[in-house]
Amino acid sequence: MAVASGCSTSRTITASGKVTPQGKFKLGYNSAFNVATAPLAEIDDVTRAAVNAVKNRDSLYLEDVQPLTEGLLAYSLDPVGTSSEFYIRYGLAPRVDMGYKYASGAHVLDAMYQFLGSTGTPANPGPEGLYGSIGLQYSGQNASLPSKLGLRTLSSILNYELSRKDILIPLVFSYSLGPEEEVGNISWGLVYSHSFIKYGFAPGKLFRKYAGNMVEKVNPFTNKENYASYGAFLNAKLGYKYAYVVPAISIYYQNYGNYEIFGLQSRNYKGVTIVPSLGLQFNLGYDKRR
Repeated sequence: MAVASGCSTSRTITASGKVTPQGKFKLGYNSAFNVATAPLAEIDDVTRAAVNAVKNRDSLYLEDVQPLTEGLLAYSLDPVGTSSEFYIRYGLAPRVDMGYKYASGAHVLDAMYQFLGSTGTPANPGPEGLYGSIGLQYSGQNASLPSKLGLRTLSSILNYELSRKDILIPLVFSYSLGPEEEVGNISWGLVYSHSFIKYGFAPGKLFRKYAGNMVEKVNPFTNKENYASYGAFLNAKLGYKYAYVVPAISIYYQNYGNYEIFGLQSRNYKGVTIVPSLGLQFNLGYDKRR
């Protein structure tokens, strides 16, 4: 199966219910695989349409690339493929931390508030019990025509572009392994996200046929859409004191909405997305006693 590069928000959840202690740092890396049913359903049509379009590139008509444009939209909204991300977190206040993440070309900012459980460290432990926190994440990204499907030669014809802004709200609970997560934790929770999409086509030599051998050039077209996603996740942090392995899995359902194609037709997309991941996390400054 070919893997497309597209435009997707960071939806790997590796947080625990306990935020980064005040004045401390966390550094981490995650590798994830995004499996979305909507683009998988389109892959056969995309491949066939791409081959036919290349063969007839001197006389392209809207009917020739209709499946292609539908597939491109599905892939760029939620692409199937691997991703990687680097992040840093800092404890800003006793129950608040903030972070920056660079996720496959996207810049992601977030903050979390801990409403349940101790704010101590292994060196300064607090009472035992569950941890709970809620967060807010913002990201923005641009995408262009996917290149790994062999569609680069069509970019001058369709000139497809998509940009997005995403807000994600995770609700996280965790159970500590060892005092104050010294050995790690088991975390679970729910996620709500909302995405704001702007997309468009600025085709070059693309035409539409009418009855009686009438032909009309297809004009540039842009549009906006937004949709909500609902998800759940489970992750674990396993290690000791300074370094941890972090396996995680998230699952989402979304109705992506209706997307117009050159203002002439529309297509609705919906489906499930599964995001398994594996990462490393490092704690800095945790040995210092207050």
